[in-house]
Amino acid sequence: MLHNIKVDITRSYINNSCATCFQQAQGHNSCSLSMTRDRDPLVVGRVIGDVLDSFTTSVPLRVTFATKEVSNGCELKPSQVVNQPRVDVGGTDLRTFYTVVMVDPDAPSPSDPNLREYLHWLVTDIPATTEASFGHEVVCYESPRPTVGIHRFVLVLFRQLGRQTVYAPGWRQNFNTRDFAELYNLGSPVAAAYFNCQRESGSGGRRRY
Repeated sequence: MLHNIKVDITRSYINNSCATCFQQAQGHNSCSLSMTRDRDPLVVGRVIGDVLDSFTTSVPLRVTFATKEVSNGCELKPSQVVNQPRVDVGGTDLRTFYTVVMVDPDAPSPSDPNLREYLHWLVTDIPATTEASFGHEVVCYESPRPTVGIHRFVLVLFRQLGRQTVYAPGWRQNFNTRDFAELYNLGSPVAAAYFNCQRESGSGGRRRY
């Protein structure tokens, strides 16, 4: 009898221990997933919130200025982004088209972004598996020239329902990416990237707002 009681107690201890370990593991995994979301560069950099709502990346997007590839949150100098970037779009079907929008949500200054968002570039009808030069440039590229503070420059990729006619806005300032997507029925973004940029020492000139 004593032997059986010991066995039952041992089994009970093992079962309870395993259950506790499993619950702790579940909690650890949940915490890890939460931390992963919290560490998303688009969230950390407040691109999600200031420019976009939360979305799930579903298409590869590669942005390259000359030989410098953009990684979210990296810093580039104005002299490195004078010319428009190469924007490579993933996908599998050339009959699928995409739109790229590039904006500055920190214009004219991060502390007083009353021109948010400033539109730097707008290209539509980019076929999947190609890059932006194969699309239709609706608003020509204007290179970043921040004058005060560190600015975020955000490139957003949308999947179109098909080829479409998009009209250039009357001005670049106070553009709204969310409103633009709603107007042209683009839905949620499928990818996004951003970099930081600030005025270089000794650089002059003012942005033409």
